[in-house]
Amino acid sequence: MRQRFEAGDLAQFLEVLRSEGYAVIGPRIRDGAVVYGEVAAPGDLAAGWTDEQQPGRYRLKPDGSPAFFGFGASPQSWKAWLFPPRERVFRAARDGAARIEFNPDAPVAPKRAFLGVRACDAHAIAIQDRVFREGSPPDPAYAARRENCLIVAVECAAAGATCFCASMHTGPQAKGGFDLALTEVAEAQRHYFLVHPGSDAGRRILDKLEQTGRLAAATAAEEQEAARRVEQAGQSQQRALDPLAARTLLGNAFDSPVWDEIAARCVNCANCTLVCPTCFCSTVEDTTDLAGDHAERWRRWDSCFTLEHSYLHGGSVRTSAKSRYRQWLTHKLSSWWDQFGTSGCVGCGRCITWCPVGIDITEETDRIRRHEAH
Repeated sequence: MRQRFEAGDLAQFLEVLRSEGYAVIGPRIRDGAVVYGEVAAPGDLAAGWTDEQQPGRYRLKPDGSPAFFGFGASPQSWKAWLFPPRERVFRAARDGAARIEFNPDAPVAPKRAFLGVRACDAHAIAIQDRVFREGSPPDPAYAARRENCLIVAVECAAAGATCFCASMHTGPQAKGGFDLALTEVAEAQRHYFLVHPGSDAGRRILDKLEQTGRLAAATAAEEQEAARRVEQAGQSQQRALDPLAARTLLGNAFDSPVWDEIAARCVNCANCTLVCPTCFCSTVEDTTDLAGDHAERWRRWDSCFTLEHSYLHGGSVRTSAKSRYRQWLTHKLSSWWDQFGTSGCVGCGRCITWCPVGIDITEETDRIRRHEAH
């Protein structure tokens, strides 16, 4: 049985998180979109707003609801907080004529509570854990930040038009990968959250909240209403993708003519990889001062859509838009299984929404399936 606190006690919940040393990062409104930033009070959250998402379209609109989390996937994923877009790796300085001193940057890993992590994004963080924490060798900066973050999931009560997490078995119900999971129920007469822990750290937070007198056992009716909303969010999704079928299909569709048709539309902007919560490609940049006495190495996000990404000695091995798109989608849905034991897609739909020409990976995968069936 889950526990309950009223929406009016959300400020107390945030205060308990801060008392444990966490800076709370949650959804806020900025530049016409829901993005993640530091939250000091419930008023900082994106209450009363929802979004309209379609292929190549994103719009915020007020919906008159008191819900704090009544919107779909943000254009920004939690990846940016664990694997920053740009990060210095080391500095080097010349000490005299013959000696160079290297100084690696120590990881910056403050304690953060991620508030509002959707189930699909919790799965995405688990995928990045396999890459950066469980890889050989592990990434020390990522591992330090991950160790110091508390994941507060929020189950979806409504699905965005580009979501397909239900078919990927990654949502909308939060089944793991969190420290605390919330389900928001915003009704005309009542507004409350159901909450349950997923780790010892989450239990400590609930114990402190219980000491304030703000926590009570959820009733059977409240449990049923919360479950109904989450189930409805899954059933209302308009798109679907079979992860196991896609693995086999794309692994055998290298020469499909559908790739040429997709490439004729794709502008190689890399939006899909930048908004994707699991893409992890990076490159390094070396800079130096004019005297040549000081140098720095930076790691920054890269994309398989850039020509330089596949550069080997002598040139790029993926010179066409077709080859780069095929690499991205085939890796994401097929060969990722061989590397990490799972699909690289969590069904968040961001790549569909933020593609400027509205390429939909669920539709394109289905087109390849239909072509291969003939």
